[in-house]
This record gives sequence, structure tokens and C-alpha cells, in this order.
Amino acid sequence: MDANAKKVLDLRVKRTMENLEKNNMKPYFVEKRSDVVPLVKQLLKPGETVAVGGSVTLAETGVLDLLRSGEYNFLDRYRPGLTRPEVEEIFIKSFSADTYISSSNAITENGELYNVDGNSNRVAAILYGPKSVIIVAGCNKIVRTLDDAVMRVKQIAAPANTSRLSCETYCNKAGQCVALASNTNGITAGCASADRICCNYVISAKQRQKDRIKVIIIGEPAGY
Repeated sequence: MDANAKKVLDLRVKRTMENLEKNNMKPYFVEKRSDVVPLVKQLLKPGETVAVGGSVTLAETGVLDLLRSGEYNFLDRYRPGLTRPEVEEIFIKSFSADTYISSSNAITENGELYNVDGNSNRVAAILYGPKSVIIVAGCNKIVRTLDDAVMRVKQIAAPANTSRLSCETYCNKAGQCVALASNTNGITAGCASADRICCNYVISAKQRQKDRIKVIIIGEPAGY
């Protein structure tokens, strides 16, 4: 990365981390995706029960491989051969996990997490249940405001995820939310597809339980 662009990114990350701290979330920074696993290992205890939210970032950074190493009681939602009821059972058990690991759709420079879900097991576990939550996010997830976070989901995260999941939605076909194409305002404005993945919209701001949520920011892009 160009030195000047790196300077700007570093300042944005610093601002974001300071405000996450003010919001009682514990921020961490690593330069590279390859640095994520060593830090996650420090935050986990051998043998503890760990669950994850659906996340491309966790696959790209090697976190899923770490959890499958045998050191942890991993509630693996991706285990081959699982039926849908078995996956749902894992979702329920995840609420009692020692640690829940996920990414975030966006992180504002004001220190807020913004997440939009379809099934919504991910946002539910971030909010309540697991004793500890670890958010792993590339620097591409940092936005200035909540308005920018909303646009990021409609323009990037939702279209990319519906493509990954082969959903029959407008954003999968057009690369943006139908609300943008039709100039429809509102956070929840979107399609009427049965495959819609934008059903529940959650903003995590000031936390009562200090440091329950840890946020690892990576100094390079990761995930959608």
C-alpha cells in the first residue's frame, strides 16, 4: 500500500479503535490476515466451547482451520453431512458457547457495529448468550457513519453474500439492492424475495458488559 494511503488508513483505524473502546468493546489491530490466528489463540482457552457466525472472513484468515484443530469444542455449523435440523440445533447451542466468533458487515468510525441478517442466529448471538464475542473484520469494513454502513450492505455485502449463497434476489442479479435502483429510502427498504437475506438490522453501540465484545481489525481487506 502507498505510504500516504497507509497513513490515512492508520488514522481511520485509530479513530475507530478509540471509539470502540469508549463503547466498552475491546479493540485489537493486526497488520495482516495471517496475524489473526495467533491473536485469536491468545483470546481462547483450550477446551472451551466455540461457535461461529456465517463468515467469509473467518475462512480467509484461517480461524475455521484453527477451531477444527482439536484444541476446542467447536460447534461446527459447516461439518459435512449435517441436516438442516442439525444445523439449527448448532445455532441454538451456540447461545451457550464460551466464545462466539464472527465478522461484521460494517464498523463505523464512531465505534459501532452494523449487522444485517436473514436467519439472524448471528446477530442474536452477538447481542446475547455467549460469554465472549470476537469480531474479526478487514479494514474494508470500516465506514465513516451508520448511513455509510447501510449503503455498504446494500451495495457490497448483501450482493456478494447472495451470490455466494445462490439466492434468487435482485441484488444477486444486479449487484446492488433494489432499493437503490428504485431510489427507495430507508434502512429496511429492499426486495420481497423469499430468499431475502436482509431481515433484521442490528446496531451495536455502547455496551453494558465491558469487553464482552472484542473487535480485531485487520490492516488489509477481508471478506465482504
